[in-house]
Amino acid sequence: MGYLIFVSLLWGFSFGLIKNQLTGLDANFVAFVRLSLAFLFFLPALKLKNIRHKKILLLIGAVQFGIMYSAYIFSYQFLQAYQVALFTIFTPLYVSLLNDFLQRRFNTVHFTAAIISIIGTAIVVWNQSLDRVLWFGFALVQLSNLCFAVGQIYYRKYRGKQTRLQNEIQVFALLYLGAVFVTGSAALVTTDWTGMTVSTSQWLTLAYLGIIASGIGFFLWNFGATRVNAGALAVFNNLKIPLAILIALLVFKEHANIWRLLVGGGIIIGALWFNERKERLTNTN
Repeated sequence: MGYLIFVSLLWGFSFGLIKNQLTGLDANFVAFVRLSLAFLFFLPALKLKNIRHKKILLLIGAVQFGIMYSAYIFSYQFLQAYQVALFTIFTPLYVSLLNDFLQRRFNTVHFTAAIISIIGTAIVVWNQSLDRVLWFGFALVQLSNLCFAVGQIYYRKYRGKQTRLQNEIQVFALLYLGAVFVTGSAALVTTDWTGMTVSTSQWLTLAYLGIIASGIGFFLWNFGATRVNAGALAVFNNLKIPLAILIALLVFKEHANIWRLLVGGGIIIGALWFNERKERLTNTN
């Protein structure tokens, strides 16, 4: 659980960095560079002889990181930043329902925890001007959410069957390679390679986001995802939103409704407490 908390904080900083440093760069170029750096960072740890079903890992990475990130960044062309944040609140629901679908059962505790966390996050980011949102942008964010949920659940399933694999670090380069193929293909179409200029500060930001936020962040997230139940994982998918707003207030000097942040964040923590308490009672009985 500590891994998921740490990554939520890490990603909270990423929102501000992207907004303040990477404005004007093509979204697919940003995604391609970030994921390429993550791939190169983990490449020395790749142990192909210990990995079974390599194509599955490439596919998981292509979906969870590649399609997810391209759709997420592209949605900013149609939505305001707060709208993107708002529409990411459905990820816990997708995680919970997909996990139950694969296990051919319906877990009311996980589903309830996901719904509570969505309510809490909605309180933090809800804005009355949502009637002007472009639905294509909404669809892009939902595609991003669904891809991230699918990747998390299927990686948990894959990891649970790999008894020969001793450490996740041995496989992550393959996940990122699948994502690089997707984002690189998209960047070839959308990026103006000859007319684009990238400043030194932007390259440094891309390096941090690629190696730390994307590389280490996604690794620790999937690592932590295999060590909590699906209900807790669903709740943690929304924890980063109030944390991002808090960091924006304290570090990047942005403005937000502090009371909404406190109430919504408290509800999300309450959803996690509810899920963990019910899991303990079930295991005890």
